Amino acid sequence: MGRILNELASSTTRRSKSARRLALHVLDNPAAVIDKPIGVLAREVGVSEPTVNRFCTALGLKGYPDFKLQLARELARRDIRIAPDISSQDSSSSVIAKIFDAAHACLQETHAGLDPQRVEQAVAVLDAARCIVLCGLGASAPVALDAQHKLMRFEVPVIAHRDHLNQRMAAAGMGEADCMLCISYSGRTRAIIEVAALAQESGATVIGITAAGSALAAHCDLVLPVNSAEDTDVYTPMTSRLGQLAVIDVLTTALATRQGEEFTAHLQRVKGALAATREAR
Repeated sequence: MGRILNELASSTTRRSKSARRLALHVLDNPAAVIDKPIGVLAREVGVSEPTVNRFCTALGLKGYPDFKLQLARELARRDIRIAPDISSQDSSSSVIAKIFDAAHACLQETHAGLDPQRVEQAVAVLDAARCIVLCGLGASAPVALDAQHKLMRFEVPVIAHRDHLNQRMAAAGMGEADCMLCISYSGRTRAIIEVAALAQESGATVIGITAAGSALAAHCDLVLPVNSAEDTDVYTPMTSRLGQLAVIDVLTTALATRQGEEFTAHLQRVKGALAATREAR
């Protein structure tokens, strides 16, 4: 889902009764709303036209025409997949379906939120970096290790730190030619926010793979957003990590395409160093 549909589907957003009816009406058939004049929608829901406009501006939009335009863009990007929360009453088959639906929805949302120009800027920073420091805590720590595993194939020093004290020391020692990549689903973890701020104070370029508009995003020079509707206040992030891993794959693959022919020979040497660890086919 896109930002608008995610917000409409959120159970944590406080709305008036009229706004709730509008949100449910849009979610029931988003494609139908695109072709409806404001008067028709207002009559169907049983509200006034000014109420519809206030509903749209509350979403950060300019009004109903802008709402329809943004909604059409979201629908054009992908199919609508609203991933419901898992409850203790769900059967195994229901859990399977919901997990895969949620994973699919998260990947679609991450795809839709990636700005190609922003990705190119991030890749250029990684390509020019003297060294790359990767930071993740909790559920984001394995993602930082995955990024290290992929970036080790490039001819630049790279290290993933999962300990907060080591992260702070690394951030304090960075310079203008260095890059720090901070990974956090919520963007609200104080420790990782402090590390990003320290790295910026040291002159390093900070790239964030995190929620758009989060506290961490405010301390990043570039943000590659990963937004997911999952509830992480109780459960460990699951689907959001898939989005983070996909962004890492995008960065490392795009970085590889920037290298010359000599880089192919370098990759072959790396692969050759691993050949002795595997059995023959």
